[in-house]
Amino acid sequence: MTKTSFIAPSSLRQTFSDALSTMYRKEVPAYGTLLDIVADVNAGINPELAVDASRLGQERHGAIRVGTPHDLNTLSRAFAILGMEPVGYYDLSVAGLPIHSTAFRPVTTQALTANPFRMFTSLLRPELIDDKTLRSEVEKILSQRDIFSPNLIPLLDKAEAQGGLSNEEGEAFISAFLETFKWHDKAEVSLRTYEKLKAYHPLIADIVGFKGPHINHLTPRTLDIDKAQIAMKQQGLEAKSVIEGPPKRKCPILLRQTAFKALNEDILFENDGVWQSGHHTARFGEIEQRGAALTQKGRALYDQCLANKDFSEFPDDWTVLREQGLAFFQKTTSGYVPLTYEDFLPVSAAGIFRSNLGEDGDAIGLKAKSNQSAFEQALGRSVLDMFALYQAQTEVNLF
Repeated sequence: MTKTSFIAPSSLRQTFSDALSTMYRKEVPAYGTLLDIVADVNAGINPELAVDASRLGQERHGAIRVGTPHDLNTLSRAFAILGMEPVGYYDLSVAGLPIHSTAFRPVTTQALTANPFRMFTSLLRPELIDDKTLRSEVEKILSQRDIFSPNLIPLLDKAEAQGGLSNEEGEAFISAFLETFKWHDKAEVSLRTYEKLKAYHPLIADIVGFKGPHINHLTPRTLDIDKAQIAMKQQGLEAKSVIEGPPKRKCPILLRQTAFKALNEDILFENDGVWQSGHHTARFGEIEQRGAALTQKGRALYDQCLANKDFSEFPDDWTVLREQGLAFFQKTTSGYVPLTYEDFLPVSAAGIFRSNLGEDGDAIGLKAKSNQSAFEQALGRSVLDMFALYQAQTEVNLF
């Protein structure tokens, strides 16, 4: 088979993104309501106000959490087939969450234009569980679990060996990979074990207690998150009271997010051969508004403003942002356009996660400690530097 007969990674990514959205809409009908809200809001706004407006209809990101280095490594291999690479390291232990994360996404202007789907992927950090007995139990449960379809690994091996997949192989790969993210209403642990995990930290119960890393949210992109927030409440969705991220601006920067609260879902737990009814809260709906990517200088100023809770010092003018080197821009035939921020904000991610884990979501005090080297060892490679990627994009003129 020649390389030219392989299906393009961007095409595979588009198919996967569409299939995941269809699956999640069936599993969580309120997600369909979110899509309708976003479509209505975007239709009422001049799309020229958006950076990369042509991407809006297909723009979304997902989020998953896995338990072992093997899980993360296999996901990295699979996302690579879809043309998605790990960008950035996010230490969420500083926010009381026993995980660290990266964002798998396309990294070139061409690939982002073709399909910008991204997956925020978190790995559990058992070493942050200070109860040694519970930590051992968690590690034992995870060691006995395989989150991947038996059909996936042979296709993954084949894709890596031959440099791609045919159309038929690609369809089989997407189908097998999709199985990883399906919701399971039967827990892998007893109700007693689940409640013990949840009492320590709800996020641990979510990661350890089930067959696989169900999608905990899919997020469409809106042009006006403030209008979307109002529409969510009008539609009867229990939206967050506060939008995460920067304040509303004439020149949007970075990422703003809101969400409706997680569903309280019926779950079956097996105990000595008898199934018991219970509940689990994890899956929710989220909307995002993406603005311009900031340079390291811009991020330093942003972080300073965030710490001071005062954004009056941050310029709200595109020309000033470009001339002061605070944001990344790309040259076009009609001038300069700001680059879309393709990544995430750890404070916002933690805020969304905690608000959907229940009131005890940050009940324990973790000994926060970043460990990017351990994360990259599990990943099987280094994460990419988002600032270097944005810089590379600025050097591609859109003529």
